[in-house]
Amino acid sequence: MPLKIEKVTATGFCVGVKRAIDTLERIAQERGQVETLREVVHNRQVMQGLSDKGIKVANSIDEIRGTTVAISAHGVGPQLEQQIKARDIETINLTCSFVRRAQRAARKLAEAGFFVIVYGDAKHPEVRGILGWADDRGIATIDIESITSLDPLPRRLGVLSQTTQVPIYFRDFVKKLVDVSLVKDTELHVIDTICHDILKRQQEALELAGRVDLMLIIGSRTSANTNHLAELCATATKTYQIETAEEIRASWLEEHHHVGVTSGTSTSEQTIEEVIAALRLL
Repeated sequence: MPLKIEKVTATGFCVGVKRAIDTLERIAQERGQVETLREVVHNRQVMQGLSDKGIKVANSIDEIRGTTVAISAHGVGPQLEQQIKARDIETINLTCSFVRRAQRAARKLAEAGFFVIVYGDAKHPEVRGILGWADDRGIATIDIESITSLDPLPRRLGVLSQTTQVPIYFRDFVKKLVDVSLVKDTELHVIDTICHDILKRQQEALELAGRVDLMLIIGSRTSANTNHLAELCATATKTYQIETAEEIRASWLEEHHHVGVTSGTSTSEQTIEEVIAALRLL
């Protein structure tokens, strides 16, 4: 039986990642090189390509060697911005617009007296930055028990999400929070901060996964949105997450003849095309 390959319409860089990469490449061309504070995106192949063009990564403020640094698409907290400014280092802010929206929401909630709950990975740089905009008056978690164990439970709770989270998981978290909080004289304010592009990709990927017998998710294993795509598709069909075409195994296709392909928002179209080309040779 011939292999059928089907790709979702929305692949490759999202708007925020494309803007960040285009800006960095332009500045590097003008100045010879430029530094970013941490990786601008979570993708080894993309970061290697940027490195080849003179774009270097500083993992902390102390590692910055030049007078200009770019803040990644994941954003940072205001405290870190002030530390950079105090060292007379120029900043190029490449924070994704959806992340900025979440940062502003966190700040408004905190200023209004809410204890801020960020539904997301507490170790992720985007989430740490969002909490920073809440002046660290809150918590980041995906575990409802982290909230129910607070003693006392804050009376005013403001809830938002890491931009790359899965909407149905966020809704389930909020429903559980409602069950807990509404019996304790609590005020609850929920703000939808999930990226529209991420939502569209998740919907398309899940719909495709329902039609094929194998899904390939292309993207870094350190990429939150890529990992969520893989988790979602695995609920519908056999799913493998890969970073490059070299990871494809012919044995995967022995019993699977209709393959769906999608990618995370920091995966280049070149990598996607290489995967499709490799599939056609099997």
